[in-house]
Amino acid sequence: MAKGAVMNKLERSQLLEDYNSLKQAEASLPARWYFEDAHYRRELAEIWRKNWIYVCRARDLGDALSYRTVEIGDQNLVVLRDGTGALKAFHNTCRHRGSILCAKRQGRLKSKLIVCPYHQWSYAVNNGRLVKTTSFAEPIGFEKSDYPLFRLAIEEWRGLIFINLDRNATWDAGKLFEREASNLANHPIEEMVTVHEWRKIMDCNWKTFWENFNECLHCPNVHPELSDLVPMYRRRIVDPRDVPGWQDRIGEDDPRYRGGLRTGGETWSMDGSAQGQVIASLTPEDLARGQTYASALPSMFVGGYADHVRIVRLLPLSAERTELVAEWLVTEQAATAEDYDVSQIVDFAILVMEQDLAACELNQRGLHAAPLEHGVLMPEEYHVKNFHNWVRRQLPDDDE
Repeated sequence: MAKGAVMNKLERSQLLEDYNSLKQAEASLPARWYFEDAHYRRELAEIWRKNWIYVCRARDLGDALSYRTVEIGDQNLVVLRDGTGALKAFHNTCRHRGSILCAKRQGRLKSKLIVCPYHQWSYAVNNGRLVKTTSFAEPIGFEKSDYPLFRLAIEEWRGLIFINLDRNATWDAGKLFEREASNLANHPIEEMVTVHEWRKIMDCNWKTFWENFNECLHCPNVHPELSDLVPMYRRRIVDPRDVPGWQDRIGEDDPRYRGGLRTGGETWSMDGSAQGQVIASLTPEDLARGQTYASALPSMFVGGYADHVRIVRLLPLSAERTELVAEWLVTEQAATAEDYDVSQIVDFAILVMEQDLAACELNQRGLHAAPLEHGVLMPEEYHVKNFHNWVRRQLPDDDE
């Protein structure tokens, strides 16, 4: 989906070690890990319930008492603002007999109470405390304080809300991103306006998505339009140094060898134009990259471009179904400019993502072949190897 990124020296050095190690054939993850229900449940427990998961932008959650719900596998969760506007997160589950509390994807509470739509048990929005039941009498030994909502850990990074199903999880923004976010420092993410949201259900495992994201061997065939905008992708690589002899091309201005966008290209859009809305805080170095990414596994990546930011979130629905949500952010100035056509950036990214999703679904279908135990990684797929190693580290009782 979003291919390539500029990396710091330490990150690049580590990935080059991975690249060099892949000169010997190496197996990919077991094929059954992409569809076997038992393994899927294991990943829900060890990965999705222990890592920080992106939910939405703080700016888009709205005012006090606004809420959003989200499903991570079989877990339904609610993120909201309490009466003071502070962020809270809970399992979206009544402690009476388990009913969903907030049934809509998003909305606003009528009061400072979360009221169950089934039997009207009521909980304080600020701390999840059970305030009242609707029974004529309460059983002997029943204490309301014993039945609060199940709280989640919640934190905010640059206006983006993350939750962790482990309520005691440690927050460390410096370790949030596997592909670090320093190259996004000059994108004013906190102040930008969300101008479009796109939602899609993919018939593939969540790992299939991330593998596709992390390589460009497929780019010329799957993404002709993107490969025209980013000529280096025609060579099936994500970095100019990914092929032998790259040193001989140092200093060349041809984007096939230096990276970046085609000559005259400014951003990811249908015509490559930023429509006069290049973000003022970006440096010449930022603009020369053409695109830069930060990824926070397992749930999201942020892409920064000359005139906009795109956030892509994915959440598992089952072993072979994944929800993808993409958000487009622009500056206030661009959002109100009469001559800035948002469809230019939205339509181009959707074109690329639709192509990727079709490829992911083809990949998923083929994984069921009975003789297939695992695939094999090529040298250019060192980012994929890095992702596979991350997955393995999350699963302490590895059963490959």
